Amino acid sequence: MSNRILTFHLPYQEDLEAHLKKEIPDFVDYRIISQSLDARGSNRGRIPVYEYRVAVIKTGERFAENREEFKNLGAFSKPPIIIGTGPAGLFAALRFAEYNIPCLLFERGDRANRRMLAISKFWRHGEFDVDTNVCYGEGGAGLFSDGKLITRIKSPFVQYVMNRLVDFGAPAETAYVSNPHLGSNKIRALINKISDFLVSKGCEILYHTKVTELLYENKKVVGVKTHDGNTYLSDHVILATGHSAHEMYQHLEKNQVAMAQKDFAVGVRIEHPRKEIDFLQYGNFCESGELGAARYRLSYENAETKKGTYSFCMCPGGYVLSSGTDADGIVVNGMSNFARNSPWSNSALVVTIKAGVDFSPDKLLAGMDYQKKIEQRAFQVSKTKASGKELPAQRVRDFLDNKVSNTLPKNSTPSDLVSAPMGEIFPASVSDNLKNALLRFDQQMKGFVSKEAVLIAPETRTSAPVTILRDKETFESLSHQGLYPCGEGAGHAGGITSAAVDGVKVVMAILKKEKNFASP
Repeated sequence: MSNRILTFHLPYQEDLEAHLKKEIPDFVDYRIISQSLDARGSNRGRIPVYEYRVAVIKTGERFAENREEFKNLGAFSKPPIIIGTGPAGLFAALRFAEYNIPCLLFERGDRANRRMLAISKFWRHGEFDVDTNVCYGEGGAGLFSDGKLITRIKSPFVQYVMNRLVDFGAPAETAYVSNPHLGSNKIRALINKISDFLVSKGCEILYHTKVTELLYENKKVVGVKTHDGNTYLSDHVILATGHSAHEMYQHLEKNQVAMAQKDFAVGVRIEHPRKEIDFLQYGNFCESGELGAARYRLSYENAETKKGTYSFCMCPGGYVLSSGTDADGIVVNGMSNFARNSPWSNSALVVTIKAGVDFSPDKLLAGMDYQKKIEQRAFQVSKTKASGKELPAQRVRDFLDNKVSNTLPKNSTPSDLVSAPMGEIFPASVSDNLKNALLRFDQQMKGFVSKEAVLIAPETRTSAPVTILRDKETFESLSHQGLYPCGEGAGHAGGITSAAVDGVKVVMAILKKEKNFASP
């Protein structure tokens, strides 16, 4: 018999199982299909409610299984090469492995469980490792972010990604909650398990091995060359290097690989005491301790400049981290652990930067230069006022009033802060749009501009500054056969889930072409 699907709302403090027993006394088991919190109006006294879709079975029934079955398609004559072991690269390899196709992965940095050692030295002492840092290493930049799995893309592979994450140790709720979140602490252990599984399936992962060149024969990519001079040949090279692989962009431009400028966004991290955001969103319900750290999403378009300013990668109960990839530049990002129990909450507030408008349309990598100039200015400000590792920061009210205080509020960053005006770091257009947006956000969330709120700069790596162009059906480079641009770094994804899904989609396109196979 088919499962019975129930859709209903339940006040946040009520027990789900007790509700089901009341509605269907003879049920024997249930599975949550989806769960989302609706807290709208709770700061005005409306009780927050969970929206549920639940499958219920009675005696003699069983749940429908929607898991895929994988055929043994047989190895390729030359194993596919995957450059990068972030979500896109790992899930591309995982999808190949499901069909018993081993591949070769290259990672310039260290394993996930060892990256923290190098990163701690950087945060605490300013000792920077050019190859193992917050952006480079197994797991990619997402390993030291909030671990959010939210995505707006529509793809049948989203559920596959969620299910596989649960298989490798993610909490069961990952497969059904509307805004799944692993946290940096859980995702690190999980990534190690995925890599170990890949090795058990015949894949080889070369750590501390930076790909410096793609190998070309006319307009075909036939392999890669690594920093130690070794070469590896393949008919399929998946490029999943992430949005910060600037040297690879330069290499692709030099070899006339088809790319185009794209929009991105730059701005700041805004950090509040967590209790302020919890109260602004939940009102007195935040005191129950049952709703967790509150999230928000804000956006504003300036009617005069036509520029959007919006919150991005909100980290409730999290930390602000230094996450640059250059010794002479500062970049910030947000992170939280699974419990989201830090005393602070932060979010990026970023302004849209238009390709060909805010930077020259005549230079392909002008967007990358735009990002780098801001990062270098932040470093110079920090170096002048402190040691260079401290993150430039300014109280929100001071930013709006065009002044700088000598003292800053308590904060979450392990790198420490240095008081500095945001105007010394950003172009005037970015600062002006941030000011206008902050005033509007304070109208939407009264108290958002608070005494303890602080801006920390700069957030510049929101997405890639270019798109590596590819065919919509085959996912192959428009200019070079054998090259498959993939994930955030190729400009085709944004976030952990969409990058992982993109890796799966690229592999399925390759299997369709080479094995005449399409998943059901």
